[in-house]
Amino acid sequence: MAGHSKWSTIKHKKAKEDAKRGKAFTKLIKEITVAARQGGGDPAGNIRLRTLIDKAKDINMPQENTIRAIKKGTGELPGVSYEELVYEGYGPHGIAVIVEVLTDNKRRTVAEMRHLFSAKGGNLGESGSVGWMFEKSGVVRISGDTNEDKLLEDLLEYDIQNIQTENGNFTVICDPKSTAAIKKHSSESGLTVKSAGVELVAKNPTSLEDKEAEKAYEFLSALDDHDDVQNVYTNLA
Repeated sequence: MAGHSKWSTIKHKKAKEDAKRGKAFTKLIKEITVAARQGGGDPAGNIRLRTLIDKAKDINMPQENTIRAIKKGTGELPGVSYEELVYEGYGPHGIAVIVEVLTDNKRRTVAEMRHLFSAKGGNLGESGSVGWMFEKSGVVRISGDTNEDKLLEDLLEYDIQNIQTENGNFTVICDPKSTAAIKKHSSESGLTVKSAGVELVAKNPTSLEDKEAEKAYEFLSALDDHDDVQNVYTNLA
């Protein structure tokens, strides 16, 4: 069950850097606003919102930012209306890519996505062109005093699909319904939960030679840096 995704490692390192610059706050505020608009402002009855509030705490986003974003979503405060869009396509050397965005200007965003893909050696595809290569899974990232065998044994009662290991960090891939329970169990066991949520995971990850992979990661990072982009998923290991 071992192995790891280098893009996942890069992405979460970038997330820490973005949090320091406040860029992560901007993206998260958008997502909280949309979650509150769609499911209401009470986290007790809005699982997506509750998960995002936890994420805001994890990156030390001021509570007033969260409250303001929720109120904008529920209409208690004036705010921008964001549209959720998903783009699919291929990056350099044929890697499959799915990009989730929140935008207040669909025309501008699609033009910028098309330019980013083509400028970096990829091409934007139709809806569904690569989506079939991925499935929604729970992803819980953990660190602490454990090992893969012990972690697997501790989580046997949950629907675990895979455990990836790198430098003492563990990524547990599970049934989405088990995500919250695994997060709670891990925290209560004294482990550090770095993140937990539902993500798109490639069914059959692919790999590239170092020079090709470097170009692909550069492309993925450029997508991730776009202000409207919330998540970037790829089948590149």
